[in-house]
Amino acid sequence: MKKLSELLSGIGYELISGQVDDREIAGICRDDRQVKKDCIFVCIEGMNFDGHMSAAKADKAGAALIVASKAVDDVKNAAVIRVEDTRLALALLCANWFDHPDQRLKVIGVTGTKGKTTTTYMIKSVLEAAGIKTGLIGTIETIIGDEHIPSKNTTPDSDVLQATLAKMADEGCEAVVMEASSQGFKLHRTAGITFEVGVFTNISPDHIGPGEHEDFDDYLRCKGMLFRQCRTGIINMDDEKAGEVIKDHTCRIIGFGFSDKCDLKAGECELINKGDSLGVDFHVTGLTDLKARVNMPGRFSVYNALCAIAVCHCLGVDEEIITRSIAEAKVKGRIEFVRVSDDFSLMIDYAHNAMALESLLTTLREYEPGRLVSVFGCGGNRSKLRRFEMGEVSGKLADLTVITSDNPRFEKPLDIIADIVTGIKKTDGEFVEIPDRKEAIRYVIENGKKGDVIVLAGKGHEDYQEIEGVKHHMDERELIAQVLEELKGR
Repeated sequence: MKKLSELLSGIGYELISGQVDDREIAGICRDDRQVKKDCIFVCIEGMNFDGHMSAAKADKAGAALIVASKAVDDVKNAAVIRVEDTRLALALLCANWFDHPDQRLKVIGVTGTKGKTTTTYMIKSVLEAAGIKTGLIGTIETIIGDEHIPSKNTTPDSDVLQATLAKMADEGCEAVVMEASSQGFKLHRTAGITFEVGVFTNISPDHIGPGEHEDFDDYLRCKGMLFRQCRTGIINMDDEKAGEVIKDHTCRIIGFGFSDKCDLKAGECELINKGDSLGVDFHVTGLTDLKARVNMPGRFSVYNALCAIAVCHCLGVDEEIITRSIAEAKVKGRIEFVRVSDDFSLMIDYAHNAMALESLLTTLREYEPGRLVSVFGCGGNRSKLRRFEMGEVSGKLADLTVITSDNPRFEKPLDIIADIVTGIKKTDGEFVEIPDRKEAIRYVIENGKKGDVIVLAGKGHEDYQEIEGVKHHMDERELIAQVLEELKGR
C-alpha cells in the first residue's frame, strides 16, 4: 500500500473533482476488469477501446482515483484528475509504485530496426560470463534467472515493465538488457526509466502504418528518445541517420562501426566457414585493441558483436571475457545452425520480410556455397506486397527456393503461395511449391548437396503455426529432428 500523494509525485495534473490526499492506495490498473477498492484506474485510449468509457464502472467498483485525459461521465465517488497523456501518467505512477527499480539496476536499452534481439543476447552472454547477473526483456522472451517468460510485446506495457524490473532487482539481478522499441517510446512504456546505456543499431523504414508510426520521421523521432533518457549512448556511426537519431541528445556518445570516425572501429575482417557454422574474425581498435570472432555470418553480425563489445567495455568488463563470450553467443532463431549433415549446412532464421531476407541471402552468398537454398512462406492477412517482394528477392539470390506455408491465419495457404510465385516469376530463379512445412524441410534435407547452405526463413524463434485463429504447436527444430529420425528409419 502506498499513499496517493506519493504516487502522484512528479506527475503534472489538474484536479477535476474530489481531493488528492494521503489515503492508502491498493494498486494501479488500466483494465476495468481488474479494478478493486481503493485502486487508481488509468483511462487508456487504444485502437479498439477507450478506457474513458469505463470510468463510471471503475468508480462503482471502488476506485479511489480516475486518471483521464478528457472528460468522464457519471463518476460520483472517486477523485478525478486530468493529465495530458494517460499512458505517460501510467508509466510514472507505476515507477513510483515499484520504487523506481531502474535505480537498483544497470538498465541497457537497445533500439534500432535490425539487430536488437541478437545484440541483447550477446550483451547478456558477456555480462553473465563476467559474473553480473543479468535479466533480459525482448521480442522472444523475458529472462529472470532460470525463468523464461514468452513475450507479448517487444517492449512490455509500462505496468508490466516496471513490475518486471522490480522482480529482477528483488531476485538479485545487477543489470538488465532490453529491446527498446519505437512503439515503446511512442506509447511512453519506458517513461520514468533512466538507462545506464542506450544503444542504436541501425534504422530503415519499418513499422509505418495504421496503429504504428504515421511516417518515417515519426519512427526516427521515437528511436531518438532513448538518447535523452540514458547516461551513455552507444551509436552505429556508419548509419546515415545516426546524426538525426542523436539530435538533441543529453548523454555521452560512443560511436562504433567500420569508419575512422568511430571510437570503436572494426577492421581486418576474415570470413570463417567451419562447415556447421559460418562466422567472421575481426580486429577492434580505438578505445580498446582486441581480436574477436563472431560465429554468425556477415558484416551485420560484426556490427552486432561490435555493439556488444562497446557496451561491455563501457561497463568495465574484462577484454578476455568479452572476446570469449562473443564467440560463444547464440540466439534462438537468429542464424541458428542445426546440424543435419557433414555435407551441407542448415540454419533457421527469423527473416520474414524482403529487406531481412535480402540481407541474409546476400551475406550467405559471400561464403560461396555450392547452392544457396531458401525455404520460406508468408503470413496470411498481411500485405500482398511483402509476398511479391520476398518471392522476387529469393528468386534473384537463391539457387533454389522452396515456397511453403508460414502463418496462413484466415487465408488459404495456396493463395498465399500463388502471390509469392507472382514475385518469383519476375526472376529466373528455380522454385518448387510444397505447402506442408515439414514436407518442405524433408525435401531440402533429402536433396541436400555437398556445400549447400539451406535457410529456413520466417519462423525463427516461433514455435507455432497460426491457422484460422488457432495457434498450433510447430517448432522447426522438432520438425527437423522428426525428419532425420524418419529418414534414418527408412
